[in-house]
Parts: sequence; structure tokens; C-alpha cells
Amino acid sequence: MITVSNVTMQFGGSTLFKDVDLKFTGGNCYGIIGANGAGKSTFLRILCGELEPTKGEVSIQKGARLSVLKQDHFAFEEFTVLDTVIMGNARLYEIMKQKDELYAKEDFSEEDGVLASELEAEFAELNGWEAESDASKLIQGLGLSEDILYSLMSTLTGNEKVKVLLAQALFGNPDIILLDEPTNHLDIDAVKWLEDFLAEYFGTVLVVSHDRHFLNNVCTHIVDIDYTKIKMYVGNYEFWYESSQMIQRMIKQQNKKTEEKIKELKAFIERFSANKSKSRQATSRRKLLDNLSVEEMPASSRKYPFIGFSPERELGKEILSVNSISKTVDGVKLLNNVSFTLGRTDKVAFLGDEQAITMLFKILMEEEQPDEGTFKWGVSTSVSYFPVDNNSYFDGCQLSIIDWMRQYSDDETDTYLRGFLGRMLFSGDDVFKQVNVLSGGEKVRCMFSRMMLFGSNVLVLDRPTNHLDLESITAVNNGLVSFKGVILLASHDHEIMQTVADRIIEITPEGCIDRQGTYEEYLDFKANKE
Repeated sequence: MITVSNVTMQFGGSTLFKDVDLKFTGGNCYGIIGANGAGKSTFLRILCGELEPTKGEVSIQKGARLSVLKQDHFAFEEFTVLDTVIMGNARLYEIMKQKDELYAKEDFSEEDGVLASELEAEFAELNGWEAESDASKLIQGLGLSEDILYSLMSTLTGNEKVKVLLAQALFGNPDIILLDEPTNHLDIDAVKWLEDFLAEYFGTVLVVSHDRHFLNNVCTHIVDIDYTKIKMYVGNYEFWYESSQMIQRMIKQQNKKTEEKIKELKAFIERFSANKSKSRQATSRRKLLDNLSVEEMPASSRKYPFIGFSPERELGKEILSVNSISKTVDGVKLLNNVSFTLGRTDKVAFLGDEQAITMLFKILMEEEQPDEGTFKWGVSTSVSYFPVDNNSYFDGCQLSIIDWMRQYSDDETDTYLRGFLGRMLFSGDDVFKQVNVLSGGEKVRCMFSRMMLFGSNVLVLDRPTNHLDLESITAVNNGLVSFKGVILLASHDHEIMQTVADRIIEITPEGCIDRQGTYEEYLDFKANKE
């Protein structure tokens, strides 16, 4: 469907990628990955024709219709939701408008009749008569009510607009779909619906995402932007990640039992090729993996920050008791009679309204006061907090990264702090950057560095992977899995929720649902309950 020939892209003298030759074919879903700034979104913009490459060309199969997830959430404010979705098929929407104008004419001529007949034929060919019902199905699949179809986009919330624009990108059976971070702001059910939609989709899908679980469920191939090159590999993200780590170990041990390593790698390929998958492409994917050679496995130049938490003292029996906490904000009751008690081994994932969870965490950290109810931390607890909004730690601060870190460290020497920051991927002169100009991802790494210095035995984390790339998300995941203390966690990342939590608390309008078990076990419990 899409052929990329000898494409090079440069910005300001630096090369994002060069000499790229790839083919994207129907029936496959390609996950595009790379470190922040590697050029993932730029590559998508080149593919859809929004950007011209420095060199080379992109060709799309003649007659193929390409659809793109729009990023401007305010571009359709004066249109209804229905019109916005149907605009996903630009030709169909144009025909609808032409028909309306024709039939509204007072002096309807014979020529107008001929044109109307031609438009009606093309309208039917493009499934125009089903357009409203198709739009409604997409809207409802993403968790919105069909009642909003005739509402103006300007009346919708930010999350609702995101879902409408995603419905627009999927509307009308396009041959090619380009999606940049499609799961952002989607709830669990909407993500699951999107996974199922893409698994059954006949065309070509290219998706940029930081959601590892989503990439594992939908991707037949991984397209890796690294070393200023773009390479394509068969398999999902988990396969790419594990094989790239294995290749790195092989490179480091080239002269140590190379043949054994190759045997290990071949066994690894066989194991993955036998894996079952929910998607329709599972059979063809396994065939491709069966034919994969060791030489075609990925190697990566990426660096992973080290994130690890070492509690300085053991926890006692009493950790946290929350008793009948309620809180109303601007007339909206966020928390209603919330009660639970934590034990010394609990790793709790919180589900429910994001504002409600953030408010609960703020109350537990004494940044807010409850309207009713009480809570009490055990005397042995020491708590580190990762807020969803960290701006107060950085805005207006003139300190460099190393001096910012010095505020929180018992060892204030440059040698210690530079070594610590180096493991967090702040090296060389990076440590002298002022913290008020850092990117979102850099601020998050600073916040994790600060938390690690405290040696706390309880971690409270409110969506800690926002702004992070896949490498940093993986490091956070590994650090939380290894942590020996208590965790209170809210996250959009399915893998982190599944691998870290052993207890789920869902905040509801009536109070909370509290169950032992993994995240996926809780989702099964809810599905069976419904």
C-alpha cells in the first residue's frame, strides 16, 4: 500500500533518519517506536504528505484512501459530531454538501438533475446511506453516547473530542490508517474496543504508541527508528524488546560462547513463533517468525535509565487506614465514603475517575482536606509522592539539575550527584541545564531521581509514565516490580498495572470496590459481573 524509497529527513543540520526503504502492506499493523525526538511523528507526517522529506519519495497505491488521526482538537469546533466523523471520508462529505446545496436550489435545472443523479450514485457507492449508523457505531464503541451526534464539537470535553477524532480516522473503511498515540485519554473499555477493531481491520495500519500492551495486542511488525535508520521487524513489541536485549548481550559477549548465544536466540524465536495471539494475523505472523534468521534480529542504541527504590527501614504492621473519606469540589462529589486499610505487602492499583483518584492521593499527602472522614499512616511509614502535575517543583526555579537534586540528597558532593544523574541519562553538561526549561520527560526523570534519594518504604504514584518514552516506561515498570515496600498506583499503562499490582481498589460514586488479585483478574471479574 505504501512504498518508502530512499527517504532522508534532516532538521537544522541534524539527521533524523536517512536512506529509508520500506514497504507497508495490507492486513498488517506496524508499530512505530523510537526514543523521544527520534522522529516517529515526523515519519508519519511524511507518509501522509504533510511534510516533504529532504530526499527520497513516498508512494501510495493508486486509488488507496488514507486516513490520519488529527492532533488539533479544536479544528472542528463549529461542526457537529456527526459531520466531524463523516469528514473522515472527505469525498463522501463533499458529496453530501453538494447534494444539500443542489436540492436547496429554487431554480433546479436539467443539468442539476444530471449532476444530482451522478452524486446519488457515488453517494450510494461510498455507503452514504449507512454513514450515520456507521458513525454512531464508532462513537458508541469508543464509549460515547449516540445522543451527542448532533452536538457541536465546541460543547464537548477534551476527552470526548479525542474520541470523536479517533472515530473520524476510522470512519468509512479507509485503506490506510495512520495513528499517532491513539490510546491517549482513552479508558480501558475504549482501548479494548480499538484493539479489537484493528485486529479485524483489512487494511494497513501504522501506529505510534507508548502503550506496550496495545502494541503487543495489535502489531504484526515493529518499525524501529534508531541509529538514524528505520528498520522493520516481524512480531509485536514484546518480541522486539526481548530480542533487542538479547542481541545487546550477544554484542557485549561476542567472543564468549557465541555459538551458544545463537542457539539461545534461535530457541527464543521458536518460542515466540509458537505463541498464540488474539489477532487475525496470528497465523501469518507465526509463519514469518518461523522463517526469521538470527541476522535479522534487532540491535538498539537506546539507553534505559536506572530506576530502583531501596527502603531505608522496614514497615511495621500498620500502614494506612482510610475511614469514610468524602470530598466535593465545585458541586461534584469526587469521593463518597471511601474506606480501606493497607497491609505491609500491598501493591494497590486505583481505578475510577482520574480527578477522584488524584484528590484521594492529595488528601493522603495532606495537600487537601477531606470534607468528611479521616486517615492515618502507620508510625513506621515514610512516603514518597509522584504527583500527576509536577509543575510546582520546577516553574520559576533557576537551579540547575544538579543543584536541584542537591536539595534532596544527604550526599551533596558533585561526584555522587553526577554519578546518580548519569544513571538517569543526564550526562556531561546536561546536569547544568536549568530545571525550568526541561521537557516533560526530563522533569519526570528528575522526580523519580528525587524519590529514589528519599529511601521511602511507601510510594504513591499518580500516572507516573506520562511524558515518558518506552525505554523510561520499561525502567519504571522494572523498578516498581522490584520494590519491596507498599505501592499506591494510578496509571494508564496496562503492563505496569498488571505486573505491579496485587490488589485493585476502584473508586466509585458509592464508595469503592476492593479486591485482591491482578489487574486483568479484576477486569475479568467486572466483565463477568456485567
